Amino acid sequence: MTSQQPLTYEAFVEITAADPAVVGLVLKGSRAHEGMTTDHSDHDLYVVIADGATTDLRRFAGHRTTELDLVIVSLEEFRAAGMPGFERYALARARIVLDRLGGGIARILAAKARLDADEASRDAGLWLDAYANSLYRSVKNDRDGHALAARLDAADSVGFLLELLFALDRRPRPYNKYLEWELARYPLPGWDTRTLLDAADAVSATGEVSAQRELFARVEAAARRAGHGAVLDAWGEDLALMRPRGA
Repeated sequence: MTSQQPLTYEAFVEITAADPAVVGLVLKGSRAHEGMTTDHSDHDLYVVIADGATTDLRRFAGHRTTELDLVIVSLEEFRAAGMPGFERYALARARIVLDRLGGGIARILAAKARLDADEASRDAGLWLDAYANSLYRSVKNDRDGHALAARLDAADSVGFLLELLFALDRRPRPYNKYLEWELARYPLPGWDTRTLLDAADAVSATGEVSAQRELFARVEAAARRAGHGAVLDAWGEDLALMRPRGA
């Protein structure tokens, strides 16, 4: 395409439909999230090529404009469990445009949307410890008069908390942009969505210690039910600083 005729999403999909080397097209980002598209939204498209296939489409590798952002990968690369971690949520909620594998592309995406039991348990333990660490630092900094440090640690704790809660449900954490979208459609078990979002908003904005402690009480109960009590118990007497007063 010339600079006067940029490659459009529709034109590219038509090109790929005629190429037998293409086994899948997967649209991610705002255009895969109903109601999230704006005038600035481009088309983020994965192009999945059959392993060992030859195709001229590889000339589009790295193509990126305000209209179309392409990632061209082999089927093996697309299937790989470790395919970049930051992409996992995007692919978990991606929309299939083309699946020439009889549902194979759909199965790959479904696998990315669900953490296996061992992965979820490991990750939840790590995120729980990180959450407790930031909460503990925030409360100590507030006690010692370091207001900015307390708020920054509180904001950090919210990110770790969200990683934890989604790991407990064996799901990748959504990008912040899609957090409300995700929870409106797929709530976290045991959590009222509005209450959770309001708590995250209050803690990240103000670092209010009482709000952090009340939230921690709920998180501690959920973590212990999920079998992560040992992570919390390792904090010993320091847990008293994180819990609500009188708890």
